[in-house]
Amino acid sequence: MNFFIAALVGYVFGSVPFALVIGKLFYNTDVREHGSKNLGASNAGRVLGKKAAFSIAFLDTSKAAIAVWIAFLLFGQEVAIVAGIATSLGHCFPLFAKFKGGKAVSTAAGYLLALSFLSQTNGWIIGLIPVFVFFGLLKLFKMVSLASISAVTTATILLFLLQTNLMISISFSIVAVIVIVRHHENIGRIMAGTERKIKWMG
Repeated sequence: MNFFIAALVGYVFGSVPFALVIGKLFYNTDVREHGSKNLGASNAGRVLGKKAAFSIAFLDTSKAAIAVWIAFLLFGQEVAIVAGIATSLGHCFPLFAKFKGGKAVSTAAGYLLALSFLSQTNGWIIGLIPVFVFFGLLKLFKMVSLASISAVTTATILLFLLQTNLMISISFSIVAVIVIVRHHENIGRIMAGTERKIKWMG
């Protein structure tokens, strides 16, 4: 029952479509009708601007971290892991947006943030290095998709190498797979050399 409650909490938190809420509330714009039609920070930034993108990324990151911490405080570490996976699924298939959501990058970041605190060893390294990988590759190649896939892959490797809880490593691996699968079209465009690039980072 505890696992079910944690999964439900994570899914409901993940289902909150901040890109949709902020777009409609502050910009009178439904981001699902523009750009890639994706309910994530990247498309929101393309449609609404940099300020909206950072706000949405922060909120999407927070909802994952908060869901995991609530589950952790109520039920402990093993159950909290389920909440993190459910949050990413909720973000991709949100109950409150006709099950058409984002690509789980920010929620993966929030989950990793929570895991970095739950990990008893090398937590700060596990949390920090993927951030440098993300922004470093974003600076070099200007592709959010490439930076995102590389960051979650790096985080997965670090979790297996630098901490001993196999459940934590496997759980984030599942989230990383979700992120990568959700980017399958982006991967095709990267390989074809046609992937969209950001313009706001010099």
